[in-house]
Amino acid sequence: MAYAITQSCCKDASCVSVCPVDCIHPTPDEPDFGTAEILYVDPQVCIDCGACADACPVAAPKAIDLLRGSEAQFAQLNAAYFEQRPERESPQTHTWDEMGGDLVRPLSIAIVGTGPAAAYAARELLLSTDAKITMIDRLPVPGGLVRGGVAPDHTDTKKFAELFHWAYKHPRTKMVMNVEVGRDISHEDVLQHHDAVIYGVGARRDRELGVPGEDMAGVYAGPDVVGWYNGALDIDTAGVVLAGDRVVVVGNGNVALDLARLLLHDPAVLARTDMPDHAVRAFRDLDVREVVLLGRRGPSAAAFTRPELLMMPPGIDVVVARDEFTEGELAEAEPDSNAAALAALPLVDVDLTAPPSERRRLVFAFGRQVVSVEGEQRVEAVQVAPSGIPEQAVTVPCGTLIRATGHRGTPVPGLPFDEETATVPNESGRVVDPATGQPVPGTYVVGWIKRGATGGIGTNRACAHETIATIIADANTGRIAPPPRQRRAFGAFVRMRVDHVVGRRRMLAIEKAEEKRGAREGRPRVKFESVDEMLKVSPVTPVH
Repeated sequence: MAYAITQSCCKDASCVSVCPVDCIHPTPDEPDFGTAEILYVDPQVCIDCGACADACPVAAPKAIDLLRGSEAQFAQLNAAYFEQRPERESPQTHTWDEMGGDLVRPLSIAIVGTGPAAAYAARELLLSTDAKITMIDRLPVPGGLVRGGVAPDHTDTKKFAELFHWAYKHPRTKMVMNVEVGRDISHEDVLQHHDAVIYGVGARRDRELGVPGEDMAGVYAGPDVVGWYNGALDIDTAGVVLAGDRVVVVGNGNVALDLARLLLHDPAVLARTDMPDHAVRAFRDLDVREVVLLGRRGPSAAAFTRPELLMMPPGIDVVVARDEFTEGELAEAEPDSNAAALAALPLVDVDLTAPPSERRRLVFAFGRQVVSVEGEQRVEAVQVAPSGIPEQAVTVPCGTLIRATGHRGTPVPGLPFDEETATVPNESGRVVDPATGQPVPGTYVVGWIKRGATGGIGTNRACAHETIATIIADANTGRIAPPPRQRRAFGAFVRMRVDHVVGRRRMLAIEKAEEKRGAREGRPRVKFESVDEMLKVSPVTPVH
């Protein structure tokens, strides 16, 4: 009974490390690792040891005989990958597992952020060095994208939190929460107490459309809606008001599919997740019957991953809007491409100017773009035209328009920033001043702020590995100077500057309180919806 890797695969390659027969590919050393949607198990080589399932942080590998429902198709998906690649030479050792030497002296390192990139960086340091770590986050609770970005119904993916809590709870880790670097304390303040600082702050901005009416009520950025239905503390619970029987989403990546799935999902299913109560109530009151995903380009440029499409719940019609341009691209779809997955869907004539039918439906509409937004008090319709031909626009009635057009990083106070790439300029994670070409002393980046908003959660493991290897090399060659102040003085310094600093004990107490609230309702957790609610959980305690 072989194993197969399923939709929740995070590509952090923990499974590759433990497989005794090298049957999981592509590995991080292979050329197609960067483009692969998930990793795959070769059923002809797998010995059914289950090591991959034990190692995976998101329970993606599963025994083929136990696959049920929509997951059953992943058995064939895994096998097909190897049928198309019969010849493969694998390296005897994986270079990404080699860190490159011990530290010549102990380091104290601050990590700004507690999301996947930051947490992987912390794990790499704790596992491969004797460094002491201070993790700093602007929120009282950790997790970043895992808490505030993963769709509530992706329960397997949310298991990443368990992996990262090991780093948060480690004896060499100090948690300094509810403190924002750049607002409460400066970059220089952090470096005064640490040998180096790593920024893993993600990418919070979205890409605007730049069309008339875009600032109207009912038009939302994808990251704001995702944060709203995940209980992000920096999103006003009343700031997102979804409405209408049709929602138009600009974009066709995984975030767009998440939005469509949740909007069309059975609210009773969402009520059993960790979706915050305000969002559960809103989805229960909605009557969305159609979600339209608009793509400026054709099916061959669709940005979703096939596993995400395969996991659409039953009872939702998923169709592609017919037109000559789309038909042509689908007819020429490359095997195993997104276009090929779309070619397997019904190709139908869709009149977007008419009211949606009673059946719930997801429509992929390619070669189209929004040219304007119309309405009085809030959006009532959007003008949609073939890409590049605005004079052929038609009026598409809708109650909500969401931009799911990708993420962009925001400038980090005290660091250089490249507006074109929306990243902090760096070389292998080492921050570089573009004006001089010289490294910024003791300053490093990891994750989306380092490489741009590409790759899923697991991609951050290799990214963090590279940054930590750079830090070790810099420390051992004398590029990192000792700080003028000691790390143990940092907690007292922060408490003098910031009210309501949250340390590890209080952070864990907040999370435990959410889990207790959830246990009473048969849910993973019921999230607090404001910082003030969280701060009432326990009295102020010293940073620990």
